[in-house]
Order: sequence, then structure tokens, then C-alpha cells
Amino acid sequence: MLLTIDVGNTHTVLGLFDGEEIVEHWRVSTDPRRTADETAVLMQGLMGAHPALGEDTVDGLAICSTVPSVLHELREVTRRYYGDVPAVLVEPGIKTGVHVLTDNPKEVGADRIVNTLAAKHLYGGPCIVVDFGTATTFDAVNERGDYLGGAIAPGIEISVEALGQRGAKLPKIEIIRPRNVIGKNTVECMQSGILYGYAGQVDGVVNRMAAELSTDPDDVQVIATGGLAPLVLGEASSIDVHEPWLTLIGLRLVYEKNTATT
Repeated sequence: MLLTIDVGNTHTVLGLFDGEEIVEHWRVSTDPRRTADETAVLMQGLMGAHPALGEDTVDGLAICSTVPSVLHELREVTRRYYGDVPAVLVEPGIKTGVHVLTDNPKEVGADRIVNTLAAKHLYGGPCIVVDFGTATTFDAVNERGDYLGGAIAPGIEISVEALGQRGAKLPKIEIIRPRNVIGKNTVECMQSGILYGYAGQVDGVVNRMAAELSTDPDDVQVIATGGLAPLVLGEASSIDVHEPWLTLIGLRLVYEKNTATT
């Protein structure tokens, strides 16, 4: 069994693979203050409570993180609790097979490189990955699977929080589809503005990016991933496919590239 761990700014997603099949997954909050020992207890508690492991044990780990302090603690977890298990942490020097064609490749988050690898593997290129997380990232991948660059926008939850903090009379709201685009009360007005405004933003960025990627933008596959993707899927017309485990699949592929015997 391969345990994959994707650490984002808000949530950490863990996925358990049996070969190429993801047999279980968990989502927990990302806490930079959590120690290695606390993290190990959490991981073992999640896995120990589920029958997917059965008599099997974790025999591989693949990890990427956008939070340096958490990556440090996970490195300690692999050393203390999984010392006899091959572990691949996505960082400089790790083989991904992805060429990063940006001004400064070291600036590109590990999750975006992993997403690029998985998108090319699953859907080919050219393609665009839209990852709905704390920030919404748009990543452009050419037909060879190279990472060309992208765009970063505030995430949906950040936008909602900003409205509540800066608008004295605006309440905190749940983001769901309102009855109409024309809201009849403050909550519906906010829901409409956030949901449809965000969908319009996604379509606008994707369409402009696709025009730069290919002479025929219709050839560009658009893949949505990330925990907040389901909120926008039905409203953004530019999205072709939803792959919720894209990053975890990419981590599996990176693990295989770095542990394969020759």
C-alpha cells in the first residue's frame, strides 16, 4: 500500500493506493503547529480505523507540501515512524519528468508540478489544470507535458472571508447556488456574486489561457481539482473533467519514477 500526502495551506489530503487504485482517502485541517508525533498519531489513527489496510501495511510514502514547517515535521515522521519504508518527498532533486519552463522554476509549488505530471498522464496535452484550494491556481501544460506557467487568484473561501471582514453589514454565508442570479436578500446577493462571479472568472482565465496554448483552443483539455471544485463545476462552462484525486495520482507517479528498479 502506498500512502500519499498532499499538504495545502488549509487542508491536508491523504490517499491510500493499492496499485493504481485509490482505496481510501482522508481530508484533515493543516496545522503548522502540529508536531511530528501528533501527525503520526493522526495518520495511524485514520488508517487503523479503516478496513482497507486489512493485513497489509504501508510500504511506501509520497509527500508534497506547500507549507515548509509541515514538510519539516513530515520528514521527521518518515524518519521516526516509517524508517524502513521508502519515502519520496517532492522537492529539488526528485525526478518528476516535468520540465518547468518558467523564469524561476524554484518558485513553482510542488503540488503544481505534481498536478502537471498527473494531467499529462491521464489526459495528454495541451491541457489546463484548475486547482480550487486556498488559492485558485491555473496551470498551463503543453502537448509534451511541460509546465509553462499559469495564474493565481484568491480562492473562494478567501473571497467570502474578505467580504465578511471588510463589509460591516455583510454576514458570513454558506456558498450554495441561490434561487436566482438576481438575489432577493443579502445572503442570496452574496451567494450569487461569489458563485457566478467566480465561475465567470474561471471561464475568462481559462479561455484566454487556451488561446495562448493552442491555435485551436477547443483542443485544450481543462481539468478541475481541489476541495472547492464541486462548488463551481456546474457553473463554469470551460471545465471538461473533474479529477478530485489529481494531486494524489501525481504523487503516486512521482513515487514510481523515484523507486523503480532498473
